[in-house]
Amino acid sequence: MDGIIAGMGEVLWDVLPEGKKLGGAPANFAYHIAQFGFGSTVLSAVGTDDLGDEALAILRGKGLAGEIERVAYPTGTVQVTLDEAGIPCYDIREQAAWDHIPFTARIKELARHTRCVCFGSLAQRSPVSRATIGRFLDTMPDGADRYKVFDINLRQHFYSKEVIEASLRRCNILKINDEELLLIERMFGLDTGDAGRTCRTLTERHGLRMLILTCGTAGSYVFSDG
Repeated sequence: MDGIIAGMGEVLWDVLPEGKKLGGAPANFAYHIAQFGFGSTVLSAVGTDDLGDEALAILRGKGLAGEIERVAYPTGTVQVTLDEAGIPCYDIREQAAWDHIPFTARIKELARHTRCVCFGSLAQRSPVSRATIGRFLDTMPDGADRYKVFDINLRQHFYSKEVIEASLRRCNILKINDEELLLIERMFGLDTGDAGRTCRTLTERHGLRMLILTCGTAGSYVFSDG
């Protein structure tokens, strides 16, 4: 059982003009880990509705073992529309099932055997899932072979300085994009004038093993504690 790799947080349907697709950053993480041949699992919640049934069927079909609770809230959806310029606009529906991930005895046991977990800020917008993610991270053992990856994933208004600070205290790897980095600079008063300097400051200040900065078509950068 040891060596679990998990994506923890939102499982949702992106409802696009051409149809719906199953997604959510933690679920995508688990899926891509599986493509590299590693066993991975999804920790989340879906509703007792048709969308929940369909989500579970797709995850099973992709061979993703999961600890996904059925709760009395609708399965998460994101309504995606295009503006006149063709730029997508997102409406992430609130009070979704993944806002209410319970901390069960099974999840507690999984945390004790998890080698790597990826989590974000979006699933921490609600007190229930925020508490579950925090308890999972605190239960997960520390050590050189344990990885707590904070994929910050700032969306709409669904984040706060408090949540980000708590997540940075618990993680040892941070993944952030260039737009999010600007928001974090303003939030924490990091007026360095240089993205690389800001990344090194965050790495040192929070004792990170690694910070991964993605810059779209301009590439990616990795900063380590060395």
